[in-house]
Amino acid sequence: MRKKNPHPQRAVNARTVLKCDFREEKGGEEEGDVERLRRMLACVPCRDVVKEQNQKREEETTFVARGVKRKRGHECDVCEKMFVTPSDLARHMRTHTNERPYECDVCDKAFRDSSALTKHMRIHSNEKAYECDVCERCFRESGTLKKHMRIHTNEKPYECDVCEKRFSDSGTLTTHMRIHTNEKPYECDVCDKAFRTSSGLKRHMRTHTKEKPYECDVCEKRFTQAGTLKTHMRIHTNEKPYECEVCEERFTTSGNLQRHVRTHH
Repeated sequence: MRKKNPHPQRAVNARTVLKCDFREEKGGEEEGDVERLRRMLACVPCRDVVKEQNQKREEETTFVARGVKRKRGHECDVCEKMFVTPSDLARHMRTHTNERPYECDVCDKAFRDSSALTKHMRIHSNEKAYECDVCERCFRESGTLKKHMRIHTNEKPYECDVCEKRFSDSGTLTTHMRIHTNEKPYECDVCDKAFRTSSGLKRHMRTHTKEKPYECDVCEKRFTQAGTLKTHMRIHTNEKPYECEVCEERFTTSGNLQRHVRTHH
């Protein structure tokens, strides 16, 4: 006759193996090893012991990145983030202290870690070690090459969860989302006008500074924006890319085409 579990409310799973009334018991020949093991694991003499052993096992098998035990990790005393090595923690601490020990000897710009300085130095050396094997265009960073390759593959892994439009990089998606949220984080400190992108603010600032960095190489007229220069160049090239669908008259700008349609058609 089978023995009932004296502690049915304390049954645990097969991960917990403790001293049990059944461990010393020898089952009959008709009872298999699996059945005896099942009966043995169902009986635990003490809930506190089970809890203690499970807790110990959990501590021993709790890991963070790269398989390092959490208790042996290195913790930031500011934000409690864990790191594998002391050097990883030291680099992280610079985000709190704003320490930048790696300085460019060309322009004196400083960085928190040596890898960032190495990337920056390629600006001065014009080193572009990463080449696209499709169009042979070169880039300073592998990440930039990876994003560029999506032009050729037409891969667009980042999708807007509002309008489902897709983008080739996360930064473009972030900028696009501001259309839906109407977020304009870049504010002009002269007139308080705000913009969705830093480039939009930069272009706007030229209205205050009167800076005109784009020069026509035909008549030397200068412009605040590259797009305005491009439109201006059509005066010299006589390019008219915008065509009226009604009378087929052509125009240098879309604005001129729209005015023509309103006036004549």
